[in-house]
Amino acid sequence: MSWKKPFKKIAASLALAVGFSSGAVSASAEELGYPEKEELTFGFIKLTDMAPIAVAYEKGFFEDEGLYVTIEAQANWKVLLDGVIDGRLDGAHMLAGQPIAATMGFGTKADIITPFSMDLNGNGITVSNTIWEQMKPNIPKMDDGRPVHPIKADALKPVVEKYKADGKPFNMGMVFPVSTHNYELRYWLAAGGIHPGYYAPHKGDTSGQIDADALLSVTPPPQMPATLEAGTIYGYCVGEPWNQQAVFKDIGVPVVTDYEIWKDNPEKVFGITKEFAEKYPNTTVRITRALIRAAMWLDENNNANRPEAVKILSQSNYVGADYDVIANSMTGTFEYEKGDKREVPDFNVFFRYNATYPYYSDAIWYLTQMRRWGQISEDKPDEWYKELASKVYRPDIYEAAAKSLIAEKLAKPEQFPDFATEDGFRNPQTHFIDGIVYNGQKPNEYIEKFSIGLKSGQKL
Repeated sequence: MSWKKPFKKIAASLALAVGFSSGAVSASAEELGYPEKEELTFGFIKLTDMAPIAVAYEKGFFEDEGLYVTIEAQANWKVLLDGVIDGRLDGAHMLAGQPIAATMGFGTKADIITPFSMDLNGNGITVSNTIWEQMKPNIPKMDDGRPVHPIKADALKPVVEKYKADGKPFNMGMVFPVSTHNYELRYWLAAGGIHPGYYAPHKGDTSGQIDADALLSVTPPPQMPATLEAGTIYGYCVGEPWNQQAVFKDIGVPVVTDYEIWKDNPEKVFGITKEFAEKYPNTTVRITRALIRAAMWLDENNNANRPEAVKILSQSNYVGADYDVIANSMTGTFEYEKGDKREVPDFNVFFRYNATYPYYSDAIWYLTQMRRWGQISEDKPDEWYKELASKVYRPDIYEAAAKSLIAEKLAKPEQFPDFATEDGFRNPQTHFIDGIVYNGQKPNEYIEKFSIGLKSGQKL
């Protein structure tokens, strides 16, 4: 690109960031500098929560930053991660657990960071029609005959026990070993007394099926409905639109959303290498600005822009599912059993509730689940969790982007955390399906609360 798009000046008093290698925002520039790299390629998986990237492109927010972006769908999460690591992709829509696991060295070892959390909620757990019919007698009913929600895994437990007694494996799908979906499915199952199995990487066992009542394995998101229909799996945890697709195809029933498992849980992040952020600091802040603006647009005026967003996402170059399938969850409703559509206004949250801020406590929650299920083989002190979280989640970059938007009057201070006092830890979170409270400041204390899972001193 031989020409540069003129940028709006940022207030001189802002003195914004260049250089993140120290992990702190340095006040050294009177304005945000030109992007050091203008032409960028971003990867994504065909899920509705990639929306901030599509919207930033389609509404011109990337171009406003002097960024000329190509967006490419990826075959699966591993291909996507490898693309970011090897530089084929400059950044990508990632599972929240991917940058954490890569930095830790579980799977591929690489220093991946995130300056931007892409959304809250957005997943569901679906079972086949056959399993649903076996679960239904175990579920309380409302006066109109519909099931009482949230549906707990207690209703599935007798079904799983019968399969075990008959010598049949009870197979379920999730999208990646360090995915939110894996941990949410495990959380839901374990809360209902169903053991989802352990990992033992120190023994070379990464199946995650040691001692399992339900056997979880990887299936790429767009292939979930077909795999369910084929009978290879009896249920799955995936993001939209692949739960609603099961309803539309009449092959399965979504029984619970992740909003009901953990209200307002962090879902995807935007991942880049640490090297990219250090080499291209202005570009990194500008990418983050564009994504923040896209998230704001997605949630503004009580989701008034969602129908337009659904139209964008339904394009074949993005998610490529039918408009009606995507709209079923993106516009504030969710359909469970066919015809049982309920209001779930926060099924997809892109900006409100500080959804885009990269909280250390969000990263630590995923680490607690990695330890609980054996992906982290041995005990770690609380400080280890906090230190790793601060390497991966980068609120300093986010803050630089947000402050520059405020200075330009493209956003208001009250739309963000109070940066003067924010420590990166959410208040203890109480809205879990099993009633257990999560305090990110005390990860080991949290791990001890679960009846199923590894405890202090335990190693497989």
